[in-house]
Amino acid sequence: MSAAEENRSQKGLDARLLWRIIHYLAPYKGFVAIAFVTVVTAAFLGPLVPKLVQVAIDKYVVPGDLGGLDKHIVLLLLVLVGESVLSFFNGYLTQWIGQQSIFDLRTRVFDHILRQPLRFFNRTPIGRLITRVTSDVESLSNVLSAGVVTILGDMFKLVFIAYFMFTLNWVLALVTLAVLPVMLRVTFWFRAVVRDQYRETRKQVARLNAFLQEHITGMNIVQLFGRERREAKRFSEINDEHRGAQIKTIFYFALFWPAIDLIASTALGLVIWVGGVRALGGTLTLGVLVAFIQYARQFFDPIRNLSDQYNTLQSAMAGAERIFDLLDSDEALPVRDEPVPVPKLSGTIEFENVWFTYQTDLDESQEPDWVLRDVSFSVSPGQTVAIVGATGAGKTTIISLLLRFYDIQKGTIKLDGTDIRELDLAQLRRHIGLVLQDVFLFSGSVNRNITLENDDISADTVRAAAQAIGADRFIERLPDEYDQEVRERGLSLSHGQRQMLSFARALVYDPEVLVLDEATSSVDTETEEAIQHALETLMQGRTSIVIAHRLSTIKHADMILVMHRGQIRERGRHEELLRLDGLYRRLYDLQYRDQESLV
Repeated sequence: MSAAEENRSQKGLDARLLWRIIHYLAPYKGFVAIAFVTVVTAAFLGPLVPKLVQVAIDKYVVPGDLGGLDKHIVLLLLVLVGESVLSFFNGYLTQWIGQQSIFDLRTRVFDHILRQPLRFFNRTPIGRLITRVTSDVESLSNVLSAGVVTILGDMFKLVFIAYFMFTLNWVLALVTLAVLPVMLRVTFWFRAVVRDQYRETRKQVARLNAFLQEHITGMNIVQLFGRERREAKRFSEINDEHRGAQIKTIFYFALFWPAIDLIASTALGLVIWVGGVRALGGTLTLGVLVAFIQYARQFFDPIRNLSDQYNTLQSAMAGAERIFDLLDSDEALPVRDEPVPVPKLSGTIEFENVWFTYQTDLDESQEPDWVLRDVSFSVSPGQTVAIVGATGAGKTTIISLLLRFYDIQKGTIKLDGTDIRELDLAQLRRHIGLVLQDVFLFSGSVNRNITLENDDISADTVRAAAQAIGADRFIERLPDEYDQEVRERGLSLSHGQRQMLSFARALVYDPEVLVLDEATSSVDTETEEAIQHALETLMQGRTSIVIAHRLSTIKHADMILVMHRGQIRERGRHEELLRLDGLYRRLYDLQYRDQESLV
């Protein structure tokens, strides 16, 4: 999200945002209607109590009618009990509605994030996304639970209180309302300053989360290079800005509530003074004066609540605009309404004049920084094609485009003769097994990390895949074998063991196409030999694309593509490329000039 988006003016936008928030209550509109009825009923019973007190004093206490007073007290108690029961029921129901709505919203935000392409994650801090799914969504909780219903209830309560006051004595009613303009002026001022402050607070929370996520994840680098003090200082600076934003918000609240209390107390004093003078003059009954004292106290409670709810709404708006900015900026790759089905692949891969750049939103006058330039090659079913080249040559980009993590700008990529843009994304990736150099494991068991909780994969299939690549030898030495917890990111396993599990994870799905991106570059020689032996068997009958720095892993490939600055400069088998005495020969000489056995 840009700085302009973070700080743009919200004039004329609140109603739209509020409507979008309330939209998440639509699935529970029946329960919302029940909550509305109960809150309006409770809003009527509350102001009814002072009226009943007035009747009790003027009609029964002053005349000395004890029998009538007893019956009237029973009615008063019933009203109080009814108000309490309705308040309990309404509080529970509105909170239940709110939690259901928050569940729906948080699920939608996470589903939206899952649909985004890798380009989105390359430029969006993970901490910011965590903030969106957690605290930003949580900021809407009060609005979606008690917020909307409570606001309506307080508004009706104000109407009922005003009605009873004017029916009892219009002069005292006007006295009570005399301070209202001052209170509204203070409230509008508070609303103006607190909105910007809430937005700044949310911004600082996102910065704090992003910093924590990045530095906790990269703690080994922080400690390796002795940056603890410097990073602690940076965190202190960010934390200090967050604290400053929070304290500024607290200051406005600390100023606002005493001001409201002072204004309300002023109104109460005016009612007692004017009412007392009129009561002493015989133009006002004692019951009316007592009732008005209660109404003066009650009248400002809904206003306080409305101010508080407005503050909650301001905080929710700050979170909502960030959430909806995320939901509105959908960068998901376009898919066909009726994609071509992919029940089974033979494994033919074709790149035809492919051009690609990671840059987006370039002006027509700007020349893109092409990562791939007019790349064309084809892979027949069952063939093994290796891609080699210096760092930055475009090797990994090729497999990212094959899996459609990104869309190309020019050319065509075909799978079994069909443009991959016409295929369903999930089906496309289901037929391709990918093993990366950097292995990511989830917290959970070994079995969970191999199957990714796919119930269609049996335990026998998992064991067979592990045995095929030799992972069973170390798995069966673990205390709980396939049920062993690997901890977050697989830190309880060695890098080679994590790499072996990634092989099993890819192979357990029995893909028609196998892609290995530097998959053996981080394992020792003994493990590499075991993997190579397994791969020779596993690649039979599968189309395989292998990206490797170690030429020993690809010397038997059916075809080797040599990449240089985004172009295929050479292609052929190992022996053919050596005889060309070109780029491949230079790569070979750098690695194996003393190992003649490879020739």
